[in-house]
Amino acid sequence: MLAAAWIVIIAVVSMLFTDLLQGQHNPNQDVSSERGAAGEVHVRLRENRQGHYLASGRINDAPVLFLLDTGATDVSVPADLARRLGLTRGAAVRARTANGVITTWRTTLEQVQLGDIVLHDVRASINPGMSGHEVLLGMSFLRELDFVQRDGTLVLTHRQAG
Repeated sequence: MLAAAWIVIIAVVSMLFTDLLQGQHNPNQDVSSERGAAGEVHVRLRENRQGHYLASGRINDAPVLFLLDTGATDVSVPADLARRLGLTRGAAVRARTANGVITTWRTTLEQVQLGDIVLHDVRASINPGMSGHEVLLGMSFLRELDFVQRDGTLVLTHRQAG
């Protein structure tokens, strides 16, 4: 009986520790949005312990983890994740990255969602050099938004046309 109690205690502590670490890595697991008086959408993100902005979002209605990267020209999707999402490889393109020049493939994302900000037909690249599951949310998405960073918080605003 004592052994079973210890197993339960260790399992509970392990789950709590895992949740704590995930919250520190991605403090924006539940992205909330606000609507402004003129119909604009505001999304507020907190930086993680490393000073990056990670946020849970969606590509073509599938859950993904975004790493916001104003230095990336396009949204960049790791090749393994692109396969799982069913993305089609387009033209091969040489791209200059932090790790040197690589070949990526153009693709278009039907829908990219961050909170209540939803953009359609977003230019992206499939990157075979990226490992892991984080999608670089580059300027092909971010250029449609206004953003302000202050005191560890990034506010993204989408002013919808019309």
